[in-house]
Amino acid sequence: MLYGFDVQNVLAFVDRVWDAEVTPALMEYISIPNVSAAYDPDWKAAGHMDRAVSHVLAWMEARDIAGMEISLIELDDRTPLIFVDIPAFGTAQPGPNVLLYGHLDKQPEMSGWREGLAPWSPVIEGDRLYGRGGADDGYSSFASLLAVEAVQKHGGSHRRCVVMIEASEESGSPDLPAYVEHLAPRIGDVDLVICLDSGCIDYDRMWVTTSLRGIAAGTLVVRVLEEGVHSGDASGVVPSSFRVARALLDRIEDPSTGEMLLPELHVDIPPDRLAAARATASELSEPISAQYKWSGTTMPMISDWAEQLLARTWKPALSVIGADGFPDFSRAGNVLRPFTSLKLSVRLPPTCDAHVAVAALAKVLTTDVPHAADVAFVDREGSPGWNAPSFSPWLEAALNRASEAAFGASVRTFGEGGSIPFMGMLGERFPDAQFVVTGVLGPESNAHGPNEYLHLPTARRLTAAMAMILHDHATVER
Repeated sequence: MLYGFDVQNVLAFVDRVWDAEVTPALMEYISIPNVSAAYDPDWKAAGHMDRAVSHVLAWMEARDIAGMEISLIELDDRTPLIFVDIPAFGTAQPGPNVLLYGHLDKQPEMSGWREGLAPWSPVIEGDRLYGRGGADDGYSSFASLLAVEAVQKHGGSHRRCVVMIEASEESGSPDLPAYVEHLAPRIGDVDLVICLDSGCIDYDRMWVTTSLRGIAAGTLVVRVLEEGVHSGDASGVVPSSFRVARALLDRIEDPSTGEMLLPELHVDIPPDRLAAARATASELSEPISAQYKWSGTTMPMISDWAEQLLARTWKPALSVIGADGFPDFSRAGNVLRPFTSLKLSVRLPPTCDAHVAVAALAKVLTTDVPHAADVAFVDREGSPGWNAPSFSPWLEAALNRASEAAFGASVRTFGEGGSIPFMGMLGERFPDAQFVVTGVLGPESNAHGPNEYLHLPTARRLTAAMAMILHDHATVER
């Protein structure tokens, strides 16, 4: 028992419902190709997002949760949002509310799924549920409500809970600020935020994310001609658009080491985050790089285990995530191409000013261009990162209790390399709130890539752990 809360029965209940109800519902959800709006401009006409929302709503409405009210909110020209309002239950002490967050839009299919797997065809192999969106972040809708239901059915208490499930996170959450503003009176004051859209370093314990990186993004367009010409006729006179683009990228990234060269992209790493990275690295059984499927003899950019953790959390890095102006090999004639477009994504340290970073990138990429080529940096956008506030004593104790009860091991923290724009926004709106940002994206789960999977035992344990934290939040003396 945990302060009158029947933990063993909670664990058994969560396992039972996951196996009988959540997993089948998730498999149906995975089969819906509801890619985020940024990747499907005709998402509304296609109807896949509405199908996913209706599916999740039907499951939610069937839950046995006292006083629950569910609303589907659809502001003009925006993706929908599910809003769930659950009144306080049991002997909860009076105080601010809990906000639970998740999203149900998905990344595109990606190529490279191995034989027997496909993005919209759910497959269970052992403890893994394969398919796009199950782990990122479809499971959160089901886990959030099941955690509340587990509290109510097993002698627990919780304060008022509001659940927000958005449908634009994979597009950078452009619709979410409008919904938060619109729903602010209904959300009320919040002192605990639970987000299930992050990851874990292993599946042996509960991992809580203490920081998220921001993003500075845009498309570099280099044009040298109005039309392509015979390469034998023009090469050596007309500069290659690819070479110009390559030279411009070398201004922002060292081509030998990958180090980002602009000071506006760097921050001083806080001492506590440095210490945490070193402590986490000392407990790992293998470096974070071991989770990646390396090709051939490819080696990590950094060998030190702690530095690997810091490199993916507190240091900037460039990824070229798309390209245009290149024909397929089968159609690639001997032509000096007229233009090269590269879609750039720069991950930023958590406390880096994203707007300053975008401006610095635009300036250095478009000033004093080689051969005076026609260059633009378009579709620019910046999203802030997030650095969590320190845990209050009650929450630190609650996290350890929950992790030990559900996983059999103490909680650990780490910085996550991804971005959740919602966290920074909530940090500003609720400056005194505590944050539990966690998730199931562990080794080889491969969110955004091929062969994405949800580790089912971790999802079940995390659901039970959330129930325990909700109960502690409502009952533990501060």
